[in-house]
Amino acid sequence: MDIARGPRRVTLAVSVAVALGYIGFLRPADGLNARPVRLSSVTARPAPDAFGRSGQLRMRFALPGGPVEYPLEIQSGLSDLRYRWVALGDTAGAEADRPLGDGLVAPLRPGFYRLELSIEQERQVMDGLPLAVLVPKSEKTGSTLNGYRMGFYRGERARRSDPEAPIGFIEIDTAHVGLQVSEHLYLADFITHDNQSTWPRYAAVDPRLLDKIELVLAEIGTWTGGASRDQVRFDVRSAFRTPLHNRLVPAAARDSRHQLGDAIDVSVDANRDGRVNSKDAKLVSMAVEIVERLHPELIGGMGLYTRSGTAYVHIDARGARVRWTN
Repeated sequence: MDIARGPRRVTLAVSVAVALGYIGFLRPADGLNARPVRLSSVTARPAPDAFGRSGQLRMRFALPGGPVEYPLEIQSGLSDLRYRWVALGDTAGAEADRPLGDGLVAPLRPGFYRLELSIEQERQVMDGLPLAVLVPKSEKTGSTLNGYRMGFYRGERARRSDPEAPIGFIEIDTAHVGLQVSEHLYLADFITHDNQSTWPRYAAVDPRLLDKIELVLAEIGTWTGGASRDQVRFDVRSAFRTPLHNRLVPAAARDSRHQLGDAIDVSVDANRDGRVNSKDAKLVSMAVEIVERLHPELIGGMGLYTRSGTAYVHIDARGARVRWTN
C-alpha cells in the first residue's frame, strides 16, 4: 500500500488552549464546549488537558490493562456512571462495564478504542479522542514484532532488563494510517520508510513530541498578518524509525531519538513564500526556542539541516537541551 506523503497546507488555530498539566481525572464541568456526552441528567466530556498542552492532541495512549490518563469533566451523577471501551469500527464493548469512579483501565488487547459511558440502560460513545492501546515492548521477539522486522535496541542483545526502547508500539494496519494523532499529524507520518510489505506495522509515538510540534506550528501561525496569516505548508520527512532502518540512514546517530518516537524532521514554509530554504529553518528554530521557553517540560534537541538543497529541522522532546547544525 502506498502511503500518501508530501507537502500539506494546514490552517492553524491562532488561539491555542494551553493546558497546565495533567492535574486530575475527574473535575466539575466548566463550560468547555468539547463534544459533550449526555446521559439523562449527566453531562461528560474530555477536559481541556485531555487534548494536551497544545489543545491539539487527537489520541490518548496506554499499555494493555494499565491506567489511562483521560481527563474528563463530569457534571453530577458520578456514582452511577460506568464505562467500557469500544473498538473503532465496532459497536460491542471490548470488556465488561466498570465503575467510572474507580478510574479508567485500558483494554487488554492492543488496538484503537472509543470510550463509552453508561447509566442504567443508557449508553453514549465519546467521539473525537480515541485511545490507542500499545503493544508492550516485551512482545518484541529478537529483532521482529509480529513478523515486522525492527532490529535491536541498545541493550536488547545483552538482554538488559532496561533496554533503551519505547515502552510500547502502536499497531498500525492499512485501515489505520489516516487516523489523527494530533490536529496536523497522522499515524502515516510515523510509519518507518523502510519499504517493508508486512502489515501491521509498528511505531512509537511520544505525546510530548506531538504537543511540541503543534505548539511550534501554532507559534509560526501567529507571525504573518493579512488574510493568509494562518496558512503554513509543511512536510514530515522522517518521524519514527526502527533501529534496523536507522542504521541505513546516512549519518544517522546510532542512538537517534527517532527510534524512541520522540523526534521528527520537518520542512516548513515558515515565511509563506512558496519555497523551503535556510530562512525557513531559522524561523522554525526561533519558534522552537519560544515553545521551549514557555514549556520547559518539552525541552529537547534541535538540528538545522540546510545543505545540498535541503532545508529541514530536527525537533525532539528528549528532556535535555541539545543544538546542532549540518
